[in-house]
Amino acid sequence: MKDTQLPESEQSKELFAYFGLAVYYCQALEQQLTNLLLLTKLSQGKTPTDAEIAELYQRKLSNSLGQLIKEIQHHFPFSEEETSQLQAVWKERNHIVHDYFKERIQETFTPAGRAHMIRELKRFKNKASRLEIKLQGYCTEMYSKLGLEEEHIQ
Repeated sequence: MKDTQLPESEQSKELFAYFGLAVYYCQALEQQLTNLLLLTKLSQGKTPTDAEIAELYQRKLSNSLGQLIKEIQHHFPFSEEETSQLQAVWKERNHIVHDYFKERIQETFTPAGRAHMIRELKRFKNKASRLEIKLQGYCTEMYSKLGLEEEHIQ
């Protein structure tokens, strides 16, 4: 069987760093969606106990990005563009996490292939980061409207 170990180069390390950043920003996006869902539920006028909030928060944290996106669309008025962005990031996230290296393994063996992959992962990371920042802004607005401190929820 052919040896398929990656070269130990700085470019390989950079490739894996950007893969890690892509996954990190997806998880940050999941966190913001969880926060936004929780805040939306709190804005409905019910006053849950701290234990109920903690239980709901833990339950939502265990949801997948897709589950969170589907649920939040029923509770938060995203623009058509934002909905499209969420759907695109979700689809691309699934590809990156589940299939990216399986499909691109040959590219990891050449400098040009790794450079191309790094550019793709950077673009995705930037897209996910911008969306996470936008959701963070919505959460901050809701904290203010509800008269809560961010630490209370987190």
